[in-house]
Amino acid sequence: MTRTTRLVILLVAVLLLGATGTGAVLYAADRADRRGQEQAGGPPVHTGTVALRPAAGGRQLLVRNLAWGPHRDELATVPADRPDGPRTVSGVKCLRFHASAGTGICLQAEHGALEDTYRAVVLDADLHELRHFPASGIPTRARVSPSGHLAAWTVFVSGDSYAGTDFSTRTAIVDTRSWALEDNLESFAVVKDGKPYQAGDVNIWGVTFADDERFYATLATGGRTYLVQGDLAARTLTTLHQNVECPSLSPDGTRIAYKKRVAGASPDAPWRLYVLDLATMTETATAEQRNIDDQALWSDASTLLYALPGDYGSDLWTVPADGTGAAVRLMTSAVAPAYLG
Repeated sequence: MTRTTRLVILLVAVLLLGATGTGAVLYAADRADRRGQEQAGGPPVHTGTVALRPAAGGRQLLVRNLAWGPHRDELATVPADRPDGPRTVSGVKCLRFHASAGTGICLQAEHGALEDTYRAVVLDADLHELRHFPASGIPTRARVSPSGHLAAWTVFVSGDSYAGTDFSTRTAIVDTRSWALEDNLESFAVVKDGKPYQAGDVNIWGVTFADDERFYATLATGGRTYLVQGDLAARTLTTLHQNVECPSLSPDGTRIAYKKRVAGASPDAPWRLYVLDLATMTETATAEQRNIDDQALWSDASTLLYALPGDYGSDLWTVPADGTGAAVRLMTSAVAPAYLG
């Protein structure tokens, strides 16, 4: 091969790489621009009044709307029995959200010139801000207690995925009556296997409330995860069961839906959706066989609701909690659900 031929091949390779890179940038820019434009065939969206109270027309489902258009990322409601119907959007944007008994917790990004910052905003029943708190990282989980008196949130302080081990979280709980704040649950005393436990690698995330004193969450330490029961008054976390992440307590308080790492799964997609009976510690695998990276929500006493990746961010799916049936897509272009009424 002559020197001239080698130079020609090198030049062609450089040009091809440049064209590929330019194409990728232009595609990403075009896709980002189109997020602000309504897409043909997408769910109908209109502005209106959104409130965190039961509607006259029946039970409502509140979500973060991911449909492309000017109202993307806004909180939106649909009738619970018509989730594919028109969405009423609020104008309030949240990255993560949950609500109960007229109280909402909205995790928001504040875009700066050099970097984004985040905050946790407590909302009243009319979506007006009551109080906000700085959040020290990327929002990932949010929950409100059944009474509306407590709100919890988790953020990534470092890393941005639960799949590996190189991450750190920060979880906080605020009392919306007194505004007393527990800004880091890692300061609680840990009781592991019946004995006091201390370690420098403890992480806590994914709170789900039983009442205004007791809650459940995930504790990670030593390369393992545990379901813990928390006591706010005593400031303790007590381990109950291994290999439990992002717990969600059933309406009757007897079962926990959760992500379980399963043997043989990809390290990047390790979880399946399970349900744990708290009385017997019996585990039941649901019929959902795909990787679940979400904190599932109980839509009723027998059905779980959760997010999976979709064409425009995430879609919401349901599956029976008892291991029967099959997963069914409930709603496209939506995430962070909460039921009202």
